Amino acid sequence: MMKRKQLKRVVCIGGGTGTFVGLRGLKQYPLSLSAIVTMSDSGGSNRRIRDEFGLLPTSDIRQCLVALSDENGGIGLLRKLFMYRFEKGQGIAGMTFGNLFMAALTDIVGSQEEAIRQTGKVLRIKGAVIPVTLSETNLYATYEDGHVVTEEHLIDEPVHDGTLQIVDTYLKPKAVPNPEALAAIESADMIVLGPGDLYTSLLPNLLVSGIPEALKKTKATVVYVMNLMTKYGQTYNFTAADHIRTLEKIMGKVIDAVLINTHALSPKALAMYAKFKEAPVMDDLSLDSYYRVVKAPLVSNTLYAKASSDALIRSLIRHNSDKLALALFDIMERSTT
Repeated sequence: MMKRKQLKRVVCIGGGTGTFVGLRGLKQYPLSLSAIVTMSDSGGSNRRIRDEFGLLPTSDIRQCLVALSDENGGIGLLRKLFMYRFEKGQGIAGMTFGNLFMAALTDIVGSQEEAIRQTGKVLRIKGAVIPVTLSETNLYATYEDGHVVTEEHLIDEPVHDGTLQIVDTYLKPKAVPNPEALAAIESADMIVLGPGDLYTSLLPNLLVSGIPEALKKTKATVVYVMNLMTKYGQTYNFTAADHIRTLEKIMGKVIDAVLINTHALSPKALAMYAKFKEAPVMDDLSLDSYYRVVKAPLVSNTLYAKASSDALIRSLIRHNSDKLALALFDIMERSTT
């Protein structure tokens, strides 16, 4: 009897919309997928999940579960239900059904970790969603003027001058790595960093003790997906090289390839971003770098709108799931054959 060919193992590290987009495309390929997800979010419904339920934030977990879920038949309807955001109801407006479902399930099964696993079964996900840590922690950032912001939400949507540069980030209290996350990194064939907000979606994973060390030891091909736009309050006026230097400060020179978009962005969307002092990330990467620079048209032509009850700022321009997944799969095939 012929042995079944073992699927290549791909681990996506991040959180939020960017990781959702990448996973949704990659699940169409014959791969063993895992998502390692940040657990320091403190904005929107996550604040209420943390303050009122005493749980770790679930929004990024929920998005990854939905991204990996079966899209056929009744499960497709469940996907929509898990992303549904209530627009009415005192005390419930702004909350998502998926976050409330997982809060209730945690009470039923006795732990949030088990609730995540069981939610994956309900949605029939293709892969695994792994919290990077199960520690209660917050993201801190020190800016160039010396002031310190003590939670992720205020970094993501600053009340201070968002043109100030961040000079240091850390988790407090220190976070213990989830053993499942370390094991996934160790056994991976390819690790995808991003896309997503540099300081609030990607770095909170890398700031967990043990994660940078695991990335330095891994034999996997490490790919960084460059963001499409700068972020006011985080990466104001950042070039592509600035993004790389920020990552290198934490995890060293472990990147094997950088994937960057070449497709023109919508003038309408760019005008809207400009009002928030945000612009396309300038490609200033050297072709002589230690990593390979892969350029491809990766942007979606769709401009995304958010629900009226959603208090958070959302991305208008996003990567195209299918184009991004194809580029990543091609990098993996070239690197592992």
